[in-house]
Amino acid sequence: MSAELIAISILGTALAAVLIVVALRTRRVVSTPHERAVHDTLHTASLAAEPLRAGLTEESAAEAAGPLRALTGADGLALYDADGALLAYDGDTSLWTPPLRSAAAGLARTALADRRHTALSDPAHGVGPIRNLLAAPLITDDISAGVLVVASLINPGPGRVGAITEVARYAASQLQLAELDASRARLDRAEVLALRAQISPHFIYNALNTIASFVRTDPDRARELILDFADFTRYSFRAAGEYTVLSDELRNIDRYLTLERARFGPGLTVKLQVAPEVLGVVVPFLALQPLVENAVRHGMAGRRNGTISIVARNVGPDCLLSVEDDGIGMDPELLRTGAIDALNPAGTKESDGAHVGLTNVDQRLRSAFGNDYGLVVETAVGAGTKVSLRVPKFAPGIHVGGGGAVTPG
Repeated sequence: MSAELIAISILGTALAAVLIVVALRTRRVVSTPHERAVHDTLHTASLAAEPLRAGLTEESAAEAAGPLRALTGADGLALYDADGALLAYDGDTSLWTPPLRSAAAGLARTALADRRHTALSDPAHGVGPIRNLLAAPLITDDISAGVLVVASLINPGPGRVGAITEVARYAASQLQLAELDASRARLDRAEVLALRAQISPHFIYNALNTIASFVRTDPDRARELILDFADFTRYSFRAAGEYTVLSDELRNIDRYLTLERARFGPGLTVKLQVAPEVLGVVVPFLALQPLVENAVRHGMAGRRNGTISIVARNVGPDCLLSVEDDGIGMDPELLRTGAIDALNPAGTKESDGAHVGLTNVDQRLRSAFGNDYGLVVETAVGAGTKVSLRVPKFAPGIHVGGGGAVTPG
């Protein structure tokens, strides 16, 4: 046997030994009945949480009813919406006869109206062997999002009632998280709309004036600029989601800069340095546009010449983006006291809109990726301004979509 085969054999034996040790340790972790019970309970709770994080619908209720019934230890469980309409039930179907469903629906409506737990012990004849019904409203932000109704063959003791109460609270907390997720998504969409509204008027006015100046002197150039302007506005006002890929964002910025170079002439110089491997990174929609627009305004304020540098680098797990100008800069102390909103030349009519844009981008970055991913500003009087941001190359839950695919440029 060759040395290579011997080495491979030893490596395989060692790997098998490691896997056996890991398996034994994993089994040992949940070896006692108590540990297994805790493990099973947590696993069941996670099975209920996943569908509820999408909100309370017929589909999510059907998926969550089984795990929730297992958590309560009840014989039957039903979920109702905020209007008292039955969404789903779980348990032996022979228990859920029309009379039982009618009694459970009435109890659910009472719990919704009173916004507190309501029980019905030894219900009237006609509901089969069920001896107890307990309805617990699912309250989120002081609003009843639905009702959980538990059916038992015996009258539950205080311990079982307490367990059912806690399960209802757990389900309500998952629905509240679902609402928070939905609220954040609505806020992200609103922030994109606000960003579109505030960056477009100044640019559209200047771009149309620039195009008009070429109509008689250089018609071919005017036609090219009109096409660039049309592509820019189509991308900026597209009906897609809150995210896009970096390549599309840079392509749209190139259209913007083409129009600005036509406006400022040879005085505006643009330097672009982009690592090819980061072109597919997902970034917040219109995350770079306000930075570039601000750099042009800031870099060209009161000057005939200015240079804008745009860099996108691959840095470990992140993509590092920066936009830099060689303009007048500012006192860093103003940044410490006024944060992002102090970044524009004082007294310019367009500064308020740019303030909103930069703050918008900073907040959206932090909302999407965490507080470690906000804007970083480097500046000094007479030394220009550099705004940087990092975007993780892979982030869970962050993807292009949510309203349509990316529109090719």
